[in-house]
Amino acid sequence: MIIDSHAHVTGPAELYEYFRGFTNVSGPAARGFGRFSISDERLEESLADHLTEVEGVGTELQLIVARPWAIPTAERRSALVMGIAQQLNDMIAQSVRLHSDRFVGLGALPQCPSLKPSDALEEMERCVHELGFIGFKINPDPGEGGWEAPGMGDDYWYPIYHKLVELDVPALVHGGPFRFSREPELGYFCQEESVAGWSLLRSPQVWRDFPNLKLIIGHGGGYIPYQYGRARCFRLNEAGRADNPLWEPFEESLRRLYFDTVLFDQEALELMFKVCGVDRCLFGSDRPANGSVIDPRTGRSLNDVRPLIDAIEWLSESDRHAIYEGNARRVYPRLNLASDR
Repeated sequence: MIIDSHAHVTGPAELYEYFRGFTNVSGPAARGFGRFSISDERLEESLADHLTEVEGVGTELQLIVARPWAIPTAERRSALVMGIAQQLNDMIAQSVRLHSDRFVGLGALPQCPSLKPSDALEEMERCVHELGFIGFKINPDPGEGGWEAPGMGDDYWYPIYHKLVELDVPALVHGGPFRFSREPELGYFCQEESVAGWSLLRSPQVWRDFPNLKLIIGHGGGYIPYQYGRARCFRLNEAGRADNPLWEPFEESLRRLYFDTVLFDQEALELMFKVCGVDRCLFGSDRPANGSVIDPRTGRSLNDVRPLIDAIEWLSESDRHAIYEGNARRVYPRLNLASDR
């Protein structure tokens, strides 16, 4: 089975028009903010192109979550952010219900500068126990470039880590909106995912406190696998300066994280597999999205990732099975129950 572990569903445009009616005005966010109802027929209409595009490349199951730009995380009105996150999670659950043979849900966390990580725990419980979700997406920069959250190696994030381990679900580390960032989307996601990953790799206490924590760094790990040599250099220098029994070789730290294949380039994929290990990499395509553009050199869309992996001659059949299916089932324990509905 080809399991795409990195995918987003948009839903109808009028859902976001409804949200913008509240985010574009000042005043108490909760006043008049109710639930926007989407009929099954309207949601099916909005999913039609998505399903056609995914089926066209042979993907059999997608782990879907709301679009990264969908929650206005820099918004200070916490009730508004919470309400939008909940309704987006409901839309994802509705999509899964309509296509349980194609979709499994991941939850978007309610995050913003005025919400503490502990404020997301109730929604995490609801997503898993009521909506049947099997994991979450974490935005490492909820301030959208305008407010600097602590790095993900900081105990600021511990309430979410506790809940992930308790629920036995992983999380995809994925950038969000970027309204106040100096980087455009192309650089922003990779930058923030790299910052999050480096922070985790430099924080051995996180893994001592949460040995069963499972985090997937999106978009091929940002820049992390491609700076492996320099990272080893810094780790060896740190080890020489500090008598700290928590420090470990960088290659061991790297294997505490997981990575997806949203890279769109064969050479980059090969390097990631070699540096991080095939057993730490999950197939992902981010399809459909910006990468759906056709590559004039091949005639295929750039986010048709499977042919790139199939073209890597040194991968064994067991390697390919791990990348396409086995690793996802191992990292997402609840996937086996969800996909067997």
